Amino acid sequence: MKVVIQRVSEASVTVEGRKTADIKKGLLVLVGIEDADTQEDIDWLAGKIVKMRIFGDENDVMNCSIQDIDGDIIVVSQFTLHASTKKGNRPSYIKASKPDFAIPTYEKFVQAIEKELGKKVQTGIFGADMKVSLLNDGPVTIVMDSKNRE
Repeated sequence: MKVVIQRVSEASVTVEGRKTADIKKGLLVLVGIEDADTQEDIDWLAGKIVKMRIFGDENDVMNCSIQDIDGDIIVVSQFTLHASTKKGNRPSYIKASKPDFAIPTYEKFVQAIEKELGKKVQTGIFGADMKVSLLNDGPVTIVMDSKNRE
């Protein structure tokens, strides 16, 4: 699994003119799923994301997690995170999982984040043409790959 985590002052997802997610301070998590992803990948990423200390404390030092600030999370599926640009100018998405594997894996990932966070997270709509809006705070953007554990 690959994720892009963005610390946001606000974020939302709109599908066909309707907002499906809308948060203030928190995290926007874009997730790309491949067939090699397992429950171990899901659990490792969910734990890291929820415990990651990327929010400012009283001295504006990044010492607080999303839990510490009682922030919210939006999780959006994004198969393009698995783009291969090695050959030519048109990215290949051959590593990205097909919906029959990706949808249940995505749902398990959302559930794992909710369990770690202790509350519901908001989401986009899997496979939809989504308009994602965000105000990146910092900017703070972190890329993680569960296969490399980084």
